[in-house]
Amino acid sequence: MDVNFNYVHVSASERLEALTNKSLEKLKNRYDWIVRAEVFFKKENTTDPEKGMICEIKISAPGQNLFSSSNHKNFDAAISEATEDMRKQLQKKKEKMSVH
Repeated sequence: MDVNFNYVHVSASERLEALTNKSLEKLKNRYDWIVRAEVFFKKENTTDPEKGMICEIKISAPGQNLFSSSNHKNFDAAISEATEDMRKQLQKKKEKMSVH
């Protein structure tokens, strides 16, 4: 699976990429039909101290692409929530695929 990282108003980080790759690899092992993933790290100016670091994941798979986004005070929590949301979407997609 190809993974592309995009940084918006954030400097590139090998630690974030490694953490995200680890999470995405678990998804790839479970759902082997995933083709590609794009990950966006964004920093948002906000007055809320619990938000501001955004992680967005877009996965290319057969059929419609899947997208998840999370906004937290740090990227670790945002990555975790975005990948968990993506796992739920992939599970629903797998159930639909196996029904037909």
